[in-house]
Amino acid sequence: MDLDRLSQQLIERFQHGMPLCAEPYREMAQVLGCYEADVMACLQRLELAGALSRIGPVFEHTRAGASTLAALAVPLERLEQVARRVSQYPEVNHNYAREHHYNLWFVLTGPHREHLQQILDELEKDTGLTPLDLPMLTAYRIDLGFSLGVHP
Repeated sequence: MDLDRLSQQLIERFQHGMPLCAEPYREMAQVLGCYEADVMACLQRLELAGALSRIGPVFEHTRAGASTLAALAVPLERLEQVARRVSQYPEVNHNYAREHHYNLWFVLTGPHREHLQQILDELEKDTGLTPLDLPMLTAYRIDLGFSLGVHP
């Protein structure tokens, strides 16, 4: 997908944080010098093109309750179907495919460990695939953003 200038500016400026206010999209528009409707239309285009998967917070796992990194070994012909099923949970973020025996990886965050286990059990029952459950033992902070070389 070729990104237009507004898309590039939105990604560059807001991939690390949205304004914490009553009208964040209006605030984003003001920062970028456009209208709120332009921001909303641009985000919709990015979503429809598959370039945007979600807008939402990523919580510090120790403050949000519990989290785990999970993986599934999914037959390639079922990968998209299983990925959609996994993404139906609001507790899931960073759901992505990898070239490995365990080819679908995702992070679960929830109020407590039992809640995460319930989701993993549901996924196993629904998909017939046993999740690899890798709870975090030590936190490492890395920048998950990517510069597009465009500045508002």
